[in-house]
Amino acid sequence: MQEIGRVIKVSGPLIVAEGMRNCKMFDVVRVSEENLIGEIIELRDDKASIQVYEETSGLGTGAKVVSTEAPLSVELGPGIIEGIYDGIQRPLTKLVEAMGDRIGRGVDMPALDHKKLWDFQPRKKVGDSVSAGDILGVVQETKIVEHRIMAPIGVEGKIKSIVGGERTIDDVVCVISTKKGDVKVTMCQKWPVRVGRPFKSKMYPTAPLVTGQRTIDTFFPVAKGGAACIPGPFGSGKTVVQHQLAKWSDADIIVYVGCGERGNEMTDVLNEFPELIDPKTGEPLMKRTVLIANTSDMPVAAREASMYTGITIAEYFRDMGYNVAIMADSSSRWAEALREMSSRLEEMPGDEGYPAYLASRLASYYERAGIVTALGSEDRTGSVTAISAVSPPGGDLSEPVTQSTLRIVKVFWGLSASLAYRRHFPAIDWMQSYSLYVDRLGDWYGKNSDRKWNDNRQQAMTILQEEANLDEIVRLVGVDALSYEDRLTMEAAKSIREDYLQQDAFDDVDTYASLNKQYKMLNLILECYRLSQDALRRGADFDEIIAIPAREAIGRMKFIPESEITKLDEIFEAMKSQLDQLAYVD
Repeated sequence: MQEIGRVIKVSGPLIVAEGMRNCKMFDVVRVSEENLIGEIIELRDDKASIQVYEETSGLGTGAKVVSTEAPLSVELGPGIIEGIYDGIQRPLTKLVEAMGDRIGRGVDMPALDHKKLWDFQPRKKVGDSVSAGDILGVVQETKIVEHRIMAPIGVEGKIKSIVGGERTIDDVVCVISTKKGDVKVTMCQKWPVRVGRPFKSKMYPTAPLVTGQRTIDTFFPVAKGGAACIPGPFGSGKTVVQHQLAKWSDADIIVYVGCGERGNEMTDVLNEFPELIDPKTGEPLMKRTVLIANTSDMPVAAREASMYTGITIAEYFRDMGYNVAIMADSSSRWAEALREMSSRLEEMPGDEGYPAYLASRLASYYERAGIVTALGSEDRTGSVTAISAVSPPGGDLSEPVTQSTLRIVKVFWGLSASLAYRRHFPAIDWMQSYSLYVDRLGDWYGKNSDRKWNDNRQQAMTILQEEANLDEIVRLVGVDALSYEDRLTMEAAKSIREDYLQQDAFDDVDTYASLNKQYKMLNLILECYRLSQDALRRGADFDEIIAIPAREAIGRMKFIPESEITKLDEIFEAMKSQLDQLAYVD
């Protein structure tokens, strides 16, 4: 490191320094005697505009600027799982131990523990040919996650030596002989956050990310390797939906980014995740989770870096062959950080003051999602599924961040203020939401669930659409003006809404529903509708049809535990018997 410049302007988190002619874009710098961390975001002649990731109060002109001559990077290696970091990957748990509740300025603490010993188990031997991405060995990082140590990007050759046993992440575990000389490999790698990690090829997603949320899995599924957004007004449940996806989705690794949201929401995550039990493994959910917390009271510039930090960590585990889900809450706060820095740079504003490059920055983030064939000689696939909340001011979905996001992602879970006001959660509006993966995933659902799954989904959506049309008539002249057939349709739609789509995130049983339970529940409602129509055509009384005892059982079926799922079959048989008796009354 060397002194290369002096501060000539301070504007909040943005400073301008002169004497920076030999610097590069996105180089990390240290500012003033306090060593504030910053990143170069603009170069003009010998002047550089630097966004500082820490509080700049008290900083004046003439302060020195020192370059690290390296871009903003993250440490990748054993110990990252269960980590809680800020936007630039400083370990918050260690900072609390060292400094208390408030982070001091200029603190430089490694993200990973460089003294801890890890049991490295080689998977290659001396003389083996390896290329970038090949798995050299593994470390059992947690009871759930096997951390796979890969050959660094750009390295290809033969293994000269490889050693197992307990090692720190800085110890050399392998030496690879290449054309350019020997390369010493440790268990720790660094990667610049603004550069996507390379892969062999990207494939089109063909399997869903199963979330256990009925509205999502049934009507608006997201594919593994896909991208989805959750826009909605304040209080509509965006954060709870993301918490549910982080808790119950069948991803191998969860990366949760709290980007500019309230601190109490991240506190809920930090308190809940260690106590939640992963349904697949029986271990605490934190054993496969990485948390990045950059709350609204933290420096705004670091908010912009936090999403890149998160997606880079996600790509690292993707390259190991894992299915990773990254939750960002919310991209609107990230975009607001872009807008603030852009205005301080005096750039020409676009719509509503956001920078003109907002759409391209969003696209560059979401494009890093996908299902890929990883580098290496082994046939290894992994995926990153990107799910982001969007917080449009006043719930206005026509604002720039929402519209730019919708042009990129293929799944739109639109949250409705009116549904939230009626206490219908999750408040995903089935009339405006969509998933462009439905047709592509149809084959998977047909093979892995039941052949009627796709037909049931379509029939349920048709009933809900018919209800929306009939609502106009009901509001004008009342429900008594409808035919009995239409009133049955209204009853079926009500059952779909209240008994199926509504899901209590805070109920121990209803918080999660397997695909098998989802199929049985929806099939039960639709079969009840079909048999009720048959009974009506055969002369049964409408009031008796809707008053059968089985309907009450259908209303409570969501609270049947997975271990007692056969009770749904018993309800089905009871419902069928009761309607058959009505149908054949003389």
